[in-house]
Amino acid sequence: MTRTFSRFATGVLIALSLAACSGDDSATGEGPRADAGEVNIYSSRHYDTDLALYEDFTEQTGITVNRIEADADALIERIASEGDLTSADLLVTVDAGRLWRAEEAGILAPVESDVLAERLPDHLRHPEGLWFGLSTRARVIIYNEDAGRPEGLDTYADLAGPAWRGDICIRSSSNIYNISLLSSIIAHRGAEAAEDWARGVVANFARPPQGNDTAQIESVASGECRIAVVNTYYLARFAGSEDPQERAIWDAIGVIFPDQDGVGTHINVSGAGLVRNAPNRENAIRFLEYLTSESAQRYFADGNNEYPAVEGMDGNSAVARLGAFRADTLNASAIGRNQRGAVEIFDRAGWN
Repeated sequence: MTRTFSRFATGVLIALSLAACSGDDSATGEGPRADAGEVNIYSSRHYDTDLALYEDFTEQTGITVNRIEADADALIERIASEGDLTSADLLVTVDAGRLWRAEEAGILAPVESDVLAERLPDHLRHPEGLWFGLSTRARVIIYNEDAGRPEGLDTYADLAGPAWRGDICIRSSSNIYNISLLSSIIAHRGAEAAEDWARGVVANFARPPQGNDTAQIESVASGECRIAVVNTYYLARFAGSEDPQERAIWDAIGVIFPDQDGVGTHINVSGAGLVRNAPNRENAIRFLEYLTSESAQRYFADGNNEYPAVEGMDGNSAVARLGAFRADTLNASAIGRNQRGAVEIFDRAGWN
């Protein structure tokens, strides 16, 4: 049984329990309870620290957190098919692309909250309040230290230059992080320039796309590839590790935050949105606001090496080792809108 299917199967069992708790009471004849001191989270995040975060919320508020974990697309489809009868109050997921898919499916409702508006910057909030960013990761360029810092490699655009022929390792084009990166390039430079870029990067592949970001990091450290593109929270795992082998990998690579003299480094966002037919709407909004509190943001930062979404808060020490940078402030909703175009460009460019 695959890990994803196992999580989904677990989610189904939990869902049956949720349905029993929120459905009609056959003994009293009462209808579904609108609010029974609980909130139901459908989440595609699968980090142990999120469990501690849920427990902290319950301790602070007395509100019980029920959760279902599964793949984001499966959760979105489930909520859509459940319609008015859904148990889901909040969808929590990773990357603007998946938040956009939820938006397109029509399963999210707008939220007006002074707390969220005050704590979160504009680019990490949907313009109509359909979702809110909770944490971020930067998508950076890494290089093999023994080969030296690649001179003239300062932007994402530079990756497409002929100087890096046979040097680049990167994930498949089906990976949501790569789709969102290309989506941001479309937003900033237009579709034609984005396609030229994708074709140029394909010409510079050291090998066919394969593996996750950890695999790219290990390949650069070993010298199989000179350059790769990865998310910072993968890097921070090596930077903060006490394992000598993992620290040796960290010591073998260098980090470039692209486009510091331009629009800034592209970031991925973890976010959440209120489900349109949420049975526990008030508790869901309260949980959303809690997720931007200092204690919750520290769980994201310290537990999973993510950057806090709330302005003025710093990441943990492992993330700090990567260096300071200026992030791209393109609204994440624009990244979502360009997803389809990005996938089509990848296909035409031969980025498998």
